[in-house]
Amino acid sequence: MIVSLCRKCVNPTTRPNVYIDSNGVCSVCRLFEKDNMGAIDWESRANEISAIKIWGQQNTKSIYDCIVTVSGGKDSTRQAFFARDELGMNPLLVSAVYPPEHAHERGPKNLANLIEHGFDCISVGLNPQKSKYLMKQCFDRYFNVFNATEMALYAIPIHVAIAENIPLIFLGENPAHTIGEKHGKLDGDASQMRKSNTLMEGKANIFIDEYISDQDLHFYNYPSEEDVEYGQLKIVYLGYYIKDWSGWNNGTFAIQRGLTIRNDDPENTGDLWGISALDEDFRIVNQMMKFVKLGFGHVTDQAMERIHAGEMTREEAIELIKKYDGKCHKKYVQKLCSYMEIEEDEFFTKLENNRNKEIWVKNKDDEWFLQESY
Repeated sequence: MIVSLCRKCVNPTTRPNVYIDSNGVCSVCRLFEKDNMGAIDWESRANEISAIKIWGQQNTKSIYDCIVTVSGGKDSTRQAFFARDELGMNPLLVSAVYPPEHAHERGPKNLANLIEHGFDCISVGLNPQKSKYLMKQCFDRYFNVFNATEMALYAIPIHVAIAENIPLIFLGENPAHTIGEKHGKLDGDASQMRKSNTLMEGKANIFIDEYISDQDLHFYNYPSEEDVEYGQLKIVYLGYYIKDWSGWNNGTFAIQRGLTIRNDDPENTGDLWGISALDEDFRIVNQMMKFVKLGFGHVTDQAMERIHAGEMTREEAIELIKKYDGKCHKKYVQKLCSYMEIEEDEFFTKLENNRNKEIWVKNKDDEWFLQESY
């Protein structure tokens, strides 16, 4: 098996739920082709988000007329300002914060920076011992330390919306437009987010054992469709309505408003810009783990974005991918192992056991290399 890329960008064939047509072109590129032909009616989208705003203001039973999910990072900063300053809404920010031992000091600093721009915020922190245990479970079961964590990150704002009677919730980007992962419509409707590859239908009861109870998993479980219907919720990808939405543009916007970024070399982080997942460092390791399993990491996503923005050629992107994708300095591995209370040998044994032997082979020097067709 060979890892092939979209002929127009660098979207890999090994990405879960991606669609690449018979001409070797991914769905993201096909969408951008339509966009470049003037297929996007921005006036219509402006009218649509205006109607959504009015709906939110008319249906809330709170002083707040929408919820914006935030971490304090680049995307959530852009969303919060857009909801308040462009749409003229009164948003309640909702943040699912990492346990202190897991979080990096940048996280609370950036969240505080965002709040200090004049926002109200509810922050929900989960039991640190249970959170660590679930991360170790996910490492052992799926070789992905974030399955349970991401379930909570997406579920918590929905729980808060129901509890506070605020039916309009804004998320960030529709992944169908950025990486080609489709789990719903191609518009701003985020009601099918629970069906994403990340959330596994939002049912956390798979983690119940002698230590984890159903009660422990309340905020990990995505509210049922009946509860969502009861709350009359409308969940929206706000990025769909922002004309210049992108990771790069959102980062620039947030830095101008005080965002603290990660200052480390891409050789150490597998991240070109240092503006992603700033509230913790374990994602760097998890991207390396994904690279071993699927043959691509975060640099691939960044390069795709820059290609579609017209800021990078496909050839330049491939060079950066070969140089930096999946890179992770051992210091980040050591930090994760210390947190999960495992030995580094156990981590690297697990890494090799999960290496996808269909796409990785050894050369004559007994070194692994990726079978790719770039």
